[in-house]
Amino acid sequence: MINENLLEVEQRIQAACDRVGRNRSEVTLIAVSKTKPTSMIREAYELGMRHYGENKVQELVDKYEELNNELKEPIYFHQIGHLQRNKVKYIIDKVALIHSVDSLRLALQIEEEASKKNIISDILIEVNIAEEETKFGVTADQVQPLIEEILKLPHIRVRGLMTIAPFVENPEKNRMYFKKLRELNVDIKSKNIDNNGNDNLILDILSMGMTGDFEVAIEEGATMVRVGTGIFGERSYH
Repeated sequence: MINENLLEVEQRIQAACDRVGRNRSEVTLIAVSKTKPTSMIREAYELGMRHYGENKVQELVDKYEELNNELKEPIYFHQIGHLQRNKVKYIIDKVALIHSVDSLRLALQIEEEASKKNIISDILIEVNIAEEETKFGVTADQVQPLIEEILKLPHIRVRGLMTIAPFVENPEKNRMYFKKLRELNVDIKSKNIDNNGNDNLILDILSMGMTGDFEVAIEEGATMVRVGTGIFGERSYH
């Protein structure tokens, strides 16, 4: 099943890239493996998947510790769910990217833990682009001020923006939000924000689009799409 699903998702990514003249290599597919057993991750890994998204810190740590030493090539875990400050220390040296930074307080905690390990932590700013009351993330007009504060922290590298678009039946309804996030990213890039002497503002990643709308997200500039159900099947909650 995973093999067939991955082939279909891959074809859909390629077709979306073709429609807007993008190179397939510009888009990283993240398999959202939350609630899924490591056996399914191993299966996807054997098929070439290297990037996996997890929501819960404990689950990410358990999977990392089980798989990281066992697999021949690197496996990359992404923290895509809301991250509590008291959990940062558990994942700081285990994640390739934290997608869900939505406050200076969280960034300060990441800085503290990254400095202890003497590493640079790659993060995305989570933007609640549709301003839904039930979602985490900063509003569009809060992004630049937050980035300017985070750039004072030497152990954090701001790689771009992330959003979770509304759940919709028709993915076209989310096109405006994906476009808005891309424009926001371009706008911030163009402002030559003072980087306080470090090179930790890159803004080369737009993490947006999930199983239901990733093609539209790619057409609007996504460089990372997060696909769970489309690869692993319906989620089992526990």
